[in-house]
Amino acid sequence: MSAPHFLVHEHTDNVAVAVQEGISAGQKVTLWVMDTDETLEMTVLDAIPLGHKLALKDLAAGDTVIKYDHDVGRIVAPVKKGGHVHTHNMKTKRW
Repeated sequence: MSAPHFLVHEHTDNVAVAVQEGISAGQKVTLWVMDTDETLEMTVLDAIPLGHKLALKDLAAGDTVIKYDHDVGRIVAPVKKGGHVHTHNMKTKRW
């Protein structure tokens, strides 16, 4: 396998993390699920910068974002599968 575009740390995660720069809207990307050593493919809906998140399924306002098999925040605006997840549609639950 060539270098993946995104990492999914646990198969229970609902977001993946971009590990390559220059991911553009409409691009077909490769995701590596680390805990199961699976490779997945998906088409992204938005440009996604390095280190930002990709929705692995449709996420509704109020849904919990799971990364590293941990709750890392909540969705505040709906995100379609393949969409960009970051501070414009996700917030911490701490504040």
